[in-house]
Amino acid sequence: MQYPDPIAKLIDSYMKLPGVGEKTATRLAFYTIDMDKNDVHTFASSLVNAKEQLHYCSICGNITDVDPCVICTDKSRDRSTILVVEQVKDVMSIDRMNEYHGLYHVLHGVLSPIEGLGPDDINITSLIRRLQNNDEVNEVIVATNATPEGEATARTWPG
Repeated sequence: MQYPDPIAKLIDSYMKLPGVGEKTATRLAFYTIDMDKNDVHTFASSLVNAKEQLHYCSICGNITDVDPCVICTDKSRDRSTILVVEQVKDVMSIDRMNEYHGLYHVLHGVLSPIEGLGPDDINITSLIRRLQNNDEVNEVIVATNATPEGEATARTWPG
């Protein structure tokens, strides 16, 4: 039996999410159909708002709804240190620990010759420009993951 078109499209949409296969997508689709109509509208509105209102900070590359982001504009942060991370989620994880109080720079990926990703494909050029125009920075900490790609990115620093 085939699903009605609206359910099939909803399942297909959920399957576009990372780690969501057909079984999970089907379960999510039927859960969504059973949700209260207002909750579905709120959920859909949240998706659209996130897509339309979020962008990357012009300074550090973190995800934000204001530019520059709240971390870059926070005067209480240590401006002499920049922690370079692979992804936005790394900023969120590290900042939540409340141990590091400097600035960040998000690469949005790592170098991966196998996948054809070079320096022009990640956010390295803006970091180099950022450092060239900044006398306050004394230390850059490259905190890429301990994968071959992360290690290659860290070793080739600054590009």
